[in-house]
Amino acid sequence: MRTRMLAVTVDCREAEALAAFWKEALGYPETERWTDSHGLTYVELKGPDVPSLLFQPVPEEKSGKNRLHLDVAPIELDQREEVARLVSLGAKVVTDEEADPWVVLTDPEGNEFCVLPRR
Repeated sequence: MRTRMLAVTVDCREAEALAAFWKEALGYPETERWTDSHGLTYVELKGPDVPSLLFQPVPEEKSGKNRLHLDVAPIELDQREEVARLVSLGAKVVTDEEADPWVVLTDPEGNEFCVLPRR
């Protein structure tokens, strides 16, 4: 292997708030913060054996559909219970088609992600 993925980076307006949502949603155990040479503070969620999620502050609002999104699946709850839990954290349901095995949600900044059935 010539390279490895270190993190999935998410552009966002409010790095602290969005990182807090995803930390609760996915159960990441560690949070690191660091400031770049421009004075921007990045928030990184870390855990063993999973890529980091890095929240990068940007000035512009999200526009258009994501070109990359996360697919998540519950570990303990069933899919409907997990969707309800994520909504209680601030997510919004976008589509829930009976023919599809996934439910599309958005995080608090409007980034789409899918909840699939428990595996």
